[in-house]
Amino acid sequence: MRYVEVPLDLQARRVASIDALRGFNFIWILGGEGLVLALAEMCRDKGAALGSVGTLLQTQIAHAPWEGFTFYDFVFPLFIFITGVAITLSLPRLVEREGRAAAHVRIVRRALVLYGLGLIYYGGIGEHWSDVRYVGVLQRIAVCYLAASFLFLNLNWRGLAVALMALLGGYWGLMTFVPVPGVGVGSFASGANLADWVDAHYLPGRLLDKTRDPEGLLSTLPAIGTCLIGVFAGLLLKDGRLTPAQKSLALIAAGLVMLAAGYLWSLQFPIIKALWTSSFVLVAGGYSAILLGIFYQVVDAWDYKAWAVPFTWIGANAILLYFLNGIVGFEPIARRFVGGDIGLWFDAIVTPGTGRLVSHLLGLFFVLALAGYLYRRKIFLRV
Repeated sequence: MRYVEVPLDLQARRVASIDALRGFNFIWILGGEGLVLALAEMCRDKGAALGSVGTLLQTQIAHAPWEGFTFYDFVFPLFIFITGVAITLSLPRLVEREGRAAAHVRIVRRALVLYGLGLIYYGGIGEHWSDVRYVGVLQRIAVCYLAASFLFLNLNWRGLAVALMALLGGYWGLMTFVPVPGVGVGSFASGANLADWVDAHYLPGRLLDKTRDPEGLLSTLPAIGTCLIGVFAGLLLKDGRLTPAQKSLALIAAGLVMLAAGYLWSLQFPIIKALWTSSFVLVAGGYSAILLGIFYQVVDAWDYKAWAVPFTWIGANAILLYFLNGIVGFEPIARRFVGGDIGLWFDAIVTPGTGRLVSHLLGLFFVLALAGYLYRRKIFLRV
């Protein structure tokens, strides 16, 4: 199914669950992470049961050391997946309104703006060129959006499927069979694999991990695959032949299949977020599809929207809130009100970690207050 084959009446309908899921996704970046870590600290030394809960929370809200998959590993690929879904909802309307050529120009412009915001987010060019971080979260989103949008506008669903298999299979082939100088073939160890070698030798500027970058050059290829999985999910949501319940079940079923395939593939090609391995793409895509299926069923099919209003506020301006949080920080602002001796007082009267919990709760309140204000005023960042 190409974009022109999506019925116009379906193109016009807004899928409320997408904004809600995007908001759920970003709330972990905007303060949810610190909130959970504060809870983990509060559970420390409180007995075996609470201690185990605290350990679990602390483990799941941090990235896996190398191989493995935690909840926090899921946050970034979920947003790239949602970006793919949104492509199928927004680009057909743009083409109908402005034409194909204008749509391609708009895609390039949006990608460049996102990339530029990413450069500013990581420090801009305030120092030397060698200190600029040319890759990062927003930069990867920009590249994935650009590539997936072009593919969506110019290929049918079969072509998109071939592109997805080529990206995941090609990356696996490169990482498995291309020898790394001084290491050999088939190594996926940190600092001793093809993606890290490419970053160390060909990625200019500042690398996040000194000699490698988790958003590096080669690993961006399978990240585009994550976005394409979102495109397929979006096409499924726009399929007028299916009932809402059938769409939800199809998403959940597809997610389970991807999970099985990803964990099976991981026996040879390990699940490593820092390398964005093909098995990681399938596992993250599987969980993303399942979560989208659940959100779609509850929010759109059953029309239970009230509980998701805060998520919808955040999801409608996710990039703006993310950028502001990186530049200014909502929790640092909150600490101006409940930090220092006030935070220590909370720790003293309740338990260590309470002060941190309160500051993150207040930070999230600021996020919701701003997001709600912007939403009610219909102020949205358009890039």
